[in-house]
Amino acid sequence: MKHSRREFMQQTALAGTGVLLTGTTPLLANNFNSNKTIMKENIKSKGYAAFDATGTLKPWEFERRPVGDNDILIDIKFASICHSDIHQMKGHWGPQQYPQIPGHEIVGIVEAVGKNVTKFKIGDRAGVGCMVDSCMECDSCMHGEEHFCEKGETVFTYGYPEASSPTGISQGGYASNIVVRDHFAVHIPEHISLQEAAPLLCAGITTYSPLMKAQFKIGDKVGVAGIGGLGHLAIKLAVSKGAEVYAFTTSPGKVADIKSWGVKEVIVVDESFGSMNVFAKKLDYMICTIPYQFNSAPYIACVKPNGHFTYVGMPNGFELTFSNINLAATRVNFNASLIGGIPETQEVVHYCADNGIRPDIQMISAEQINDAWEKVVNKEARYRYVIDAATF
Repeated sequence: MKHSRREFMQQTALAGTGVLLTGTTPLLANNFNSNKTIMKENIKSKGYAAFDATGTLKPWEFERRPVGDNDILIDIKFASICHSDIHQMKGHWGPQQYPQIPGHEIVGIVEAVGKNVTKFKIGDRAGVGCMVDSCMECDSCMHGEEHFCEKGETVFTYGYPEASSPTGISQGGYASNIVVRDHFAVHIPEHISLQEAAPLLCAGITTYSPLMKAQFKIGDKVGVAGIGGLGHLAIKLAVSKGAEVYAFTTSPGKVADIKSWGVKEVIVVDESFGSMNVFAKKLDYMICTIPYQFNSAPYIACVKPNGHFTYVGMPNGFELTFSNINLAATRVNFNASLIGGIPETQEVVHYCADNGIRPDIQMISAEQINDAWEKVVNKEARYRYVIDAATF
């Protein structure tokens, strides 16, 4: 069954054609031939899954599809936590099929490759981000924008209908391994640690893509609103490109950290928004990462007339409410951005590796995930939790 892009983006529909797990299947012995591995049976995996809309994660053993001719098998070493994981598991973006393994910031080592694979070999460092398949035939897919597949066949990394999955849906990276079409994996260079590379596969590309498309000049005033996992990387990327960066946060406890990243000024936003008044019409561009409904008017008003405001947060129901008259009165160009295609994802990984841009991470074990999720919601993360997959 074909799904439109709109259907894919607005909700994760229940998979009707998947075969649910009824038992376990032993993995056939590996047959190695010039770094090619043939696996004809489902591959055992284990991880942490949500079983209902409470979003509480528990250990779960499940199966991945066999390694196909164009697939690679990645032994996951680290997976980091994105606020999107929480939104989706709790059903904030629509009904979900459970059990479901979240996680779309995935890094590890290639353990097996299909016979047609030339992009990777066994032993390579590899990463998987927000999507794992698409039609690969339409104009968007053929030009590095697989997330905008014109046939609506983008398969995001977890919770999306996937006929090849033994569970009927894609299962994410809070797990011991993943099988993925080779095109949708990127190389992780040796001069960045795997655990530091993981957040780049969502938080990195989600902020890098719109920042690059904004084409701001050295010295331009760039605002970043919402300083969490995405926002802190947006700051580091914008600073590295020569912007004069202004950070807007509701968390006074983050001020010292934010200043250490090279910003021009930190604005602590209070309920009255009074601290923002002095910045009215001062910024050339603003990127906003706030993942909830919020009063966008004071933020948009900080951008110069005819400037641009990009929203990359994904609130409940994917919906944002704002005053049209306030937006019209500012003459600010309001737009939203999703992620980026595979070529651009590879680009941001290399850019960060080459330029010493590293996310601020906190390492946790699998049994700490639920507590970490609560801290993300309560704005206590500093700034990306990374799970050691050896603890699954």
